[in-house]
Parts: sequence; C-alpha cells; structure tokens
Amino acid sequence: MNQSEYLRYDATALADLIRRGDVTPREVTDAAVERANHVNGALNAICHPQYSDAMGQSPVSDGPFSGVPLLLKDLAQEQAGQPCTYGSRAMRKNIPSRDSQFVQRARKAGLVFIGRTATPEFGLKAVTESALWGPSRNPWNTELTPGGSSGGSGAAVAAGVVPMAGANDGGGSIRIPAAYNGLFGLKPSRGRISVGPHAGEAWTGASTDHVVSRTVRDSASMLDVLAGAASGDPFCIPEPEGSWLDLMQQSPGRLRIGVFTSSPYDTEVAPECVAAVEETARMLEGLGHHVEYARPEFDGMALARCYLALYFGEVSSMMDRAREQFGAEDKDFELETRLLGMLGRTMPLPDYVRRRQQWNDFSRALGAFFERFDLYLSPTTGQLPARIGEMDTPAHLKLIARLMLTLKAGKLVHRSGQVDQMALESLARTPFTQLANLTGTPAMSVPMHWTRDGLPVGVQFGAAHGREDRLLQLAAQLEEANPWFANYERLENAF
Repeated sequence: MNQSEYLRYDATALADLIRRGDVTPREVTDAAVERANHVNGALNAICHPQYSDAMGQSPVSDGPFSGVPLLLKDLAQEQAGQPCTYGSRAMRKNIPSRDSQFVQRARKAGLVFIGRTATPEFGLKAVTESALWGPSRNPWNTELTPGGSSGGSGAAVAAGVVPMAGANDGGGSIRIPAAYNGLFGLKPSRGRISVGPHAGEAWTGASTDHVVSRTVRDSASMLDVLAGAASGDPFCIPEPEGSWLDLMQQSPGRLRIGVFTSSPYDTEVAPECVAAVEETARMLEGLGHHVEYARPEFDGMALARCYLALYFGEVSSMMDRAREQFGAEDKDFELETRLLGMLGRTMPLPDYVRRRQQWNDFSRALGAFFERFDLYLSPTTGQLPARIGEMDTPAHLKLIARLMLTLKAGKLVHRSGQVDQMALESLARTPFTQLANLTGTPAMSVPMHWTRDGLPVGVQFGAAHGREDRLLQLAAQLEEANPWFANYERLENAF
C-alpha cells in the first residue's frame, strides 16, 4: 500500500479493505509507520514510537477496526508495560501495570497501537509544548501550534499518520486541536466512556476520553467501541437504542439552534472565528434548521474561577502523586505547573467545595437553554493558533513570578484580582469550551471554514447531556454539504 493510497482512506475504509483481503494489516501498519517517519521530524507529534511492536502485532481479527493503526495520547490511556508520562519529566518512570478501559476496548476492536502522542505537562495548556518533549507543530503551518492538550494527536491525524488518534478533553482538549487541524472532534457526555480502572472520574468528571478523526463515521464507530460503564464506575448513563453509527446516519430533523459569538469572559474573538460561525449559520438555515442568536445565561467569570479552581486542585494532587510514586523533585516540574500546584495547596478547602458546587449553576443555566433549543453553535476557539512559544510572554512570566513570590510570602491571593487576571490570560484564546466540561454535556468541533492563509477554523456545537445522537447526525449532514478536506492535497504535498 503506497502513501497516496493510504492517505485516501479513513479508519472505516481501511478496516473494510483488510476485511475483504485487499490489503493485510501489516501492509497498512507499514504505510502508517512510513508516513510517521516522513512527517514526524517536522511535527514532533509522536513522542513514544512503538513501530516495531506494531509491526509484529496480530490484531483481533473480528473487531470493527481490525488491523487499523491508532496512536494513543500520552495522558491517561494507559497501556501496560509502556511509559505514560503525561508530558512531564516528573512522570518519566510511570509504566502502568495494566491497560486502561480505553486501551482494552480499542485493542478488542482490533486497533494496532503504533505509539503515543505528545501533550503539554499534565495536559494543562491549549498548546502542546512541554519541557520533556518540546513543541509539537501544526501541519498546516509548522510555525503554529496544533493546539492542546491533544495537540500531538491532532497534528498526526491531520498529517495522515493515522486516520484517528486517542484524545481526551478536560477543558477543550479534543475540540481545540480538532479546530486548529481541520478535524472532527467529539467530546462525549460525562459517564459515556469509562476512565477506569485508574480513576473513577477524570478531573472530577470534567474530562472524558475519545478520539480526533478525519470523518464523522469514524468518531461514531469509535464511540460504539468505547462507550459503556465498567465495573466499579461511579455511575452509568442510558445507552442509545442501537449503535451510534446507525444513529449518525439518521436525519437530524429540523433543529432549533441558538448561536452566539461573544466570549463568556468578555475577551476578544478573532474575526475569522466569528466568520466561521456566521457562515455555518447560513448553511444551517439553507439545510432547513431554525437558527437565531441566543446564548445560555450564566456568569462567565464565575465559570472561569471555577475552572481554575479545578486546575489548582488537580495539579497539586498530580504533583503529589509524582513525588510519592516516582520520587519527583520541584526541578522536574515546569514553572507554571509549580505555580498551579502552590495555588492548589493554599486554596482554602471551603472555597474549593463552594466552587465545585457552583458547577450546578452552569448546568441549570444550560438546562434552561435546552428547553428552548436543541443545540448551541459558537466558535470552538476565540483566536487562531498561537505561534510556537507565543504563550510564554514576558508579561505572563512576570505574573507567574509575582504570584509565586506572593504565595511564598504566605499571603492569600485566591480572592484577589491576580487570580482573575490569570484566569483571563489562561482562557482568553479558548473561552468557549469549558462550559461543556463543567456541565458534563457533549460538544463537538466541526471544520467549517478556511482562512485566506489556508488555515482551518472549527465551529463548536453543544447538546444536552446524553444527546450525542443530535451532534453526530448534524455533523454527518454538514460533512456531506461541506467537503472538509478540500485542501488535503496541499497538506499531503507539503511533506
């Protein structure tokens, strides 16, 4: 199988070729490895290759994706006997003894693991640049970030290494790379995909696993593979009547869609991101859907503070784990991670609990919105991809240093304007994605627009809890109406 052939097929089509005997799993794996060797030097998307293991692997023969190559994200998605570093020097010794549910189910589906993709330290940023692995780059413009935290996966799929790759989303980390790389990215509902056995709820229920993919049908089929509770999970949600792939192929009917383009945090939104939404809204009207400007009513800055409180607590806990289990020292963590850890350790427990309880306010506000609308439409991101290294500005580093000095002096900063400033700096480029994480609702990024410079721009749709069917049905309709990979030949020829 040559490269041009390999790049033409999504995961579903590759599996069909293998099933019919037109190609062998080894031929497909060889093509994936050849593509990886060809592009990864420029992209730095794959941080832990497993090419030799993959070439010798005999996949499950009766799985829906038997013989199809897959990359796992180097954050969660633990694979027994293989490193899982979470993008951190402090976690280099983390070699799990058992597979995660994600890996177990993917292996049972016949997928062949060819490596792991880079992520920022602990998945904390919307750019994939870590001290451990260095920066990953966007295949449409290698001076730009592919987003984060599933940026390595986004770059690898967009560049044609694999048709889909493992990702997870605790604040937009599936949807942001999908938007920046011209891919489809669905964040499922809370509880839809088990994060066991290493955790009950990832990021207190804000995070979930899935994939970034080139096609909607691959995402729907992978949801069929991954969905369902595992023994010991804290709760389960109702399963659909039939498979997600079958549901995806049904008509969505006439949907009521509320549209908004202003940032919940009153931060600037790039004209290209607004244009993508407006262009999509016109297309939706042409498809017969009811579209009007409306947005959920909630306190945006309260959402930002609640989200950062989650950051603080999770990071300090993760740092403690790295110290206790792997002997990590302060020098093993990046500067910003150390600050977040300090903020987590100094946040009063009642403040954390109060902010966790406030997630209910956002869920009720979104519930009220969905009494009038089936979906919302917004930009996926507030800005186009940042340049490599752009987020480490002198002003940002000065803010970090000032906060750390204040904390070391024993002064309380959690109720000061400094934390609000940090919230805006951290979330200003991606202000639209956190709502779905704190409410546990499904959301997706769909590649609907291209800039004059040839960069893809995604738009976001969100639905009520458990209504992935509405998202997948609409995405399939949009995919048919708007070919997403019109510029894919340009990308193929760029490497």
